Amino acid sequence: MIDSVEDFKTCGRKLSSVFEKTLPIIKPGISLISIEKEICRLIEKSKGEAAFKTVPNYFWASCINLNEGVVHGIPDKTVVKPGDLVSLDVGLKYKDWYTDMAYTLQVRSSKSKIQNWKWGKFLKAGEEALQKAIVAARLGNRVGDISRAIQKTIEDSGYQPVRELTGHGIGRELHQFPWIPCFLDSPIGKTPILKEGMSLAIEVIYTEGSPWLKKTTDGWTIRTADGKMSALFEKTILVAKDGAKVITPYSWGELIDCPVLVNKQV
Repeated sequence: MIDSVEDFKTCGRKLSSVFEKTLPIIKPGISLISIEKEICRLIEKSKGEAAFKTVPNYFWASCINLNEGVVHGIPDKTVVKPGDLVSLDVGLKYKDWYTDMAYTLQVRSSKSKIQNWKWGKFLKAGEEALQKAIVAARLGNRVGDISRAIQKTIEDSGYQPVRELTGHGIGRELHQFPWIPCFLDSPIGKTPILKEGMSLAIEVIYTEGSPWLKKTTDGWTIRTADGKMSALFEKTILVAKDGAKVITPYSWGELIDCPVLVNKQV
């Protein structure tokens, strides 16, 4: 439960600002480590701390995955190419509070601003699933309502929610109870009930093909087992009396104190 809402909201605003400034630099020719360095600079400027660096043996502020990469990708010297799907995941710590957010985009060529239709549809499914999941995160509902919203939206679009990874509670710790699967793995009535003041990092993690995953030799990066595309969308929210409050918005016109609004395209 959140007992210091203003500091928690401030943590979210700081992380959203880092995202706002980072997404536009993800263009063909930039290396993943260059993106990481900019994120580190922005977090330091915000007076926050890199939350992911608090995870034992993880030494980076971000996780960056390309194409079939699902989560926990180490930002290295790999260079981004036109057409790549880039999943950016960043966490921030401020005054002992944690927030977390992620977004997947398709890198466009400097010669064309038109997004590949196939991947545009793929990414839209993830954004819609996250939106519906946040709407389902209301007082009196259960974690299973969130999971069902994600699963239905993703599967109705022709894709697969990942089975081996989940969203999570967040607040005084980066990862805490409850765990929030991307699919309904038990009767809704047996899943945790949502109470006022609960803070959640809702993650939509899904794939173009098989939902099954494999870990690479670096010990961190997790990819799709069949080599097909993956995407990730995540926001930190707060369960309140009048609906979920978005703590880490993608669209910076979205007021943090208002009930969830429809996302605008970044």
